[in-house]
Amino acid sequence: MVQAQKTELLTSWQVEQKVKRMAYEIYEQNIDEKGVVLAGIYDRGYLLAQQLQQQLEQVSPLKTNLVKITLDKQALLQSEITLDKKEKEIANKVVILVDDVLNTGRTVAYSLKPFLNMEIKKLQTAFMVDRNHATFPIAADYVGYSLSTTLQEHVEVVIGAEGESGVYLH
Repeated sequence: MVQAQKTELLTSWQVEQKVKRMAYEIYEQNIDEKGVVLAGIYDRGYLLAQQLQQQLEQVSPLKTNLVKITLDKQALLQSEITLDKKEKEIANKVVILVDDVLNTGRTVAYSLKPFLNMEIKKLQTAFMVDRNHATFPIAADYVGYSLSTTLQEHVEVVIGAEGESGVYLH
């Protein structure tokens, strides 16, 4: 069996710097708000949302509310999409939908469903990597790293404790 070549695109330090820059951008774009909701798509999007929350707390006075979006990425049409917070904790706030990689936009498009049924102030998106393969009309408001890839290539984002983060191309 042939081992797939793995190329490191971003080191742990670079991932941390990208997250910090994204946090500053979120604050700049929402400076007049009291707070924002960071809605992370489980699991790597949620981990990125946690990192963004930590950075936002360090660089801004914005109050953040972290929400976990759970869905089956392999069966989006059949999947129930759930949030781990009640609607009243999200309503009338700026919601930033967070995922690790924006590829076609399919997962993000389906993840929007719960928010379409509630009053929110504004909806924005944040991704560690934008692969530029949009087949759904999803645009990235905050991006750590833009990368044009072939459809056969795979981008892996690892968000972990100190020294365990990175972005890899397979």
